[in-house]
Amino acid sequence: MGFPEQQQNVPGIQARMDPVPDCGEESYRGSGKLTGKRAVITGGDSGIGRAVAIAYAREGADILIAYLDEEEDAQDVARYVEQAGRKCVLVPGDLSEPAHCRSVVDRAVQELGGIDVLVNNAAYQMTRQSLEEISDEEWQHTFNLNVGAYFYLAKAALPHMGPGSSIIGSSSVNSDSPNPTLAPYAASKAAIANFSASLAQLLGDKGIRVNSVAPGPIWTPLIPSTMPPDAVKSFGENVPLGRAGQPVELAALYVLLASDDASYISGARVAVTGGRPIL
Repeated sequence: MGFPEQQQNVPGIQARMDPVPDCGEESYRGSGKLTGKRAVITGGDSGIGRAVAIAYAREGADILIAYLDEEEDAQDVARYVEQAGRKCVLVPGDLSEPAHCRSVVDRAVQELGGIDVLVNNAAYQMTRQSLEEISDEEWQHTFNLNVGAYFYLAKAALPHMGPGSSIIGSSSVNSDSPNPTLAPYAASKAAIANFSASLAQLLGDKGIRVNSVAPGPIWTPLIPSTMPPDAVKSFGENVPLGRAGQPVELAALYVLLASDDASYISGARVAVTGGRPIL
């Protein structure tokens, strides 16, 4: 299996990957599970977030996609959302900044009329072989984006969410089985799982459900832009299924957790890891 050796600059461009990830552009078929819902998806321009955006739109949701600066990818996914007959709002900017997180929520309320689903998916990682290589700035940025944005977005969105709303955090198999070369990322993903579990308990009396998803090795732009070429080549080969997953293989789970079909699922962490168990 494996992939050709390749390298990109952070945050990576999906269209330049070999092979281009499958985000369900040609395969995902909706059935109205999210009709009338309004969703905010961070990192929705590529990878898992892109697959979620396409699936949500085809299930009947209007979408706001928050992304850093990957304009080519963002415009591309917006076309798929609009082809599904749904509204798509694109908001570029740095989600590690609290003020920007609040502005994302403001845009969603202004242009979508409210928020029913919040998917905290944008993330940063970088491969480092030693602790000494991790700068203070990199550690802080990893947590500011991966965890801080989740806090700021959820806090800002809460007044605009009601019973039946859903919050989903993208955690990782690294939260339980940390790759030592991804130490800041792994620690942040454990925090996301823990914060999601806390939110589920804090928001239960409001009828708002909170869950997290723990992906294993998924083929996204994060991989060629943050891992050395030899690691890219063998990416995903060490799980029981023997391959990396494609973003579309997570889409149905994110749909379920956002939908009324999951009305009694809250506080869960769901593994999509190719067979590697999480605790």
